[in-house]
Amino acid sequence: MKESMGRERTRKRRGRETEMAEKRRVCVTGAGGFVASWLVKLLLSKGYFVHGTVRDPSNEKNAHLKKLENSSENLQLFSAELHDFNAIAAAIAGCKGVFHVASPVIFTEVSNPEVEIIRPALEYTKNVLNACSETKVKRVVLVSSADSVVINPNWPKGTVMDENSWTDEELCRKNQSWYCLSKVLAERTALDYGQKHGLDVVTVCPSTVLGPLLQSTVNFSSLFFINILKGSIDSLLNHRSWHFVDVRDLADALLLLYEKPDASGRYICTQEPIRIPDFMELLKNMYPYFESPTSLPELDEDSEMTSEKLKKIGWRCRELKETISDTVKYYEEAGLLRMDMKIVE
Repeated sequence: MKESMGRERTRKRRGRETEMAEKRRVCVTGAGGFVASWLVKLLLSKGYFVHGTVRDPSNEKNAHLKKLENSSENLQLFSAELHDFNAIAAAIAGCKGVFHVASPVIFTEVSNPEVEIIRPALEYTKNVLNACSETKVKRVVLVSSADSVVINPNWPKGTVMDENSWTDEELCRKNQSWYCLSKVLAERTALDYGQKHGLDVVTVCPSTVLGPLLQSTVNFSSLFFINILKGSIDSLLNHRSWHFVDVRDLADALLLLYEKPDASGRYICTQEPIRIPDFMELLKNMYPYFESPTSLPELDEDSEMTSEKLKKIGWRCRELKETISDTVKYYEEAGLLRMDMKIVE
């Protein structure tokens, strides 16, 4: 009798453990990328079982994922191109949550932006969302961009931008800002899909993401900052201020929004803005070799963004100085500041 009761208790305990494990099984698309790698690292450290989609799990550029703590037990990589619905659905199967981080990033000139950038961004997003609906996923957290917030000439001047601001799609087309257009269209598509199909979708709009790299390749925002440290600051001179966010804080935000039941809609994720002259001065004080310009052009004030909505549910972020210090330390140790850099997809 006692033996029978003991077996029953063991069976129930294992059943509860299995149920808990399934609740903590999530999928991360584009797992080998800059932001996604830090997210995978965080999820593994919190006891989640992670399905990660990559183009080729055997490719050396994904080797860093297999070295993360708990990866041998709790990380499974899936070969899945985002245009392949069946592959995406297979990767998502069994997951309660999905973090859609992957997105086409093309900054070179393209002959047909609608075909090469816009259509893939929308197709990939719809494939992921359809797979989530089919597999009964509980929540989708989609990484958008501050670029889907800030290009809004109709926003009242002098008013801090919040989640109600949407980038002007026609202005993006006029200025040929195809990446920005792809982000705003994909985000709108995701939120609209969620409303129409009863899928819980939350979107995150991060500003320029800095921080140490886990992956061996250099992503666009890291290359952007490396070039600034090397003295190429032309991209900053058309702005009065800039917004940054630490990749580790962004990963925290993504997990927070997945775990908070009352999270909804879109969330801006950024540190406080910094004026370009103050940014130049900060870099000069931290790194005497940095050559800041002797004068900066007079410009109208840029619109500033706020992460107040995200902070209200508990998000906290590092100071920019700490982010810069950790980022540059990594660059120096990796030898990135001595190299001629280019982005490797």
